Amino acid sequence: MFAALAVSAVVIEAILGYPRWLSRTIGHPVTWMGALIAWCDTAWNRPGHSWARRRGGGILALAAVLAATAAASGALTLLVEALLPWTAAACVLGAAASTLLAQRSLDEHVRAVAGALEAEGLKAGRRAVAEIVGRDTETLDEAGVSRAAIESLAENFSDGVVAPLFWLVAAGVPGAACYKAINTADSMIGHKDERHAAFGWAAARLDDLVNLPASRLAAFWIVAASGLASDTSARAALRAVARDARRHRSPNAGWPEAAIAGALGLRLAGPRMYGGVAVEDHWMGDGRAEASPADIRAALKIYRTACALQGAAIAVLAAITMLG
Repeated sequence: MFAALAVSAVVIEAILGYPRWLSRTIGHPVTWMGALIAWCDTAWNRPGHSWARRRGGGILALAAVLAATAAASGALTLLVEALLPWTAAACVLGAAASTLLAQRSLDEHVRAVAGALEAEGLKAGRRAVAEIVGRDTETLDEAGVSRAAIESLAENFSDGVVAPLFWLVAAGVPGAACYKAINTADSMIGHKDERHAAFGWAAARLDDLVNLPASRLAAFWIVAASGLASDTSARAALRAVARDARRHRSPNAGWPEAAIAGALGLRLAGPRMYGGVAVEDHWMGDGRAEASPADIRAALKIYRTACALQGAAIAVLAAITMLG
């Protein structure tokens, strides 16, 4: 049944996304998780506490967030399955799971960067890309903005699309919801700054672990998608993954970034600035660094094909499961 839930979630999210009126009315599951994480951060991450106490507080916070998420999503699953026939339950739970996917919104945000650069120029492109990346954007040139957008597309394809679907197929709505809680905790507190180096340690380590399968799958889908177009190269994508993926400072981000860099003949990642601090990272790919809005649109084409391939594979799995 879990594969059927994933098919339902993909279709609903692709068609509807998460309606803005609903977000304004009741918020979003990620904002609910974020509110609990923020409360734990304020209550249990005090500057006067020792390193060990702050680290323990971070472990406790992560456990509390996961317990609350598992309880809520598990209760929803049991209630829906008890009250509704299988087909209706799959649709309702698929709709709930669709809120944990970023397939449609990621496309919209990255497309907005290309559109801003093309229609309004560099300053508008910087503003648009600042919505989806954590690095400093004020000094980026057009190539830097374009690379940042493509890198964000590749990384968020892994942790915003592939990973929640992987855990949805593996463990149902509770699995996908708990994955999203871990990923949200990592984005909020899993930093190496003075405040969160200890408190966010557990969130960062667990996020690395639960993203391991999805990052490799994301690279696979990108390589496969790049082989279906005449202007991208699956062979170059695979070569870049084999050579560069493990050189990235993240154990996961390098896989989809290297794949899309090789497919497009680009160099991605490399030296960047975060909060005024220079980060020396290896380049992913060995192509040109001068990316453009046209490269963003080419990356989006790969992304959409990769999403379609993944959706088709899940649909086949669902059919096999139901027939079996």
